[in-house]
Amino acid sequence: QVQLVESGGGLVQAGGSLRLSCAASGSTIRFSYMAWYRQAPGMERELVADITSGGGRTNSADSIKGRFTISRDDAKNTVYLQMNSLKPEDTAIYTCTMDDYYGMHYWGKGTRVTVSS
Repeated sequence: QVQLVESGGGLVQAGGSLRLSCAASGSTIRFSYMAWYRQAPGMERELVADITSGGGRTNSADSIKGRFTISRDDAKNTVYLQMNSLKPEDTAIYTCTMDDYYGMHYWGKGTRVTVSS
């Protein structure tokens, strides 16, 4: 059974930083496409950043370009989202996803990030 467990969320002041982690179990992420999504209260879920297997290509939403960085450590079966220069509008539940080699799609339960002004 594949599980994705996010951690690292919390309360931070504007301008601060957090690093989110997404640890996978039950399957290797080595050949998987990984992504972070977020959903703010009353808003639709949006793709924040994604990364291909091997880390060869990453994409990120315009709203977070230059501030957030997605990375992966296949040896640790973990994906990260480094978030710098946080803004109140970054407040959301952040969730990681995995699309594995077989085309299966998995979601974590999310971690809450709150940025105070």
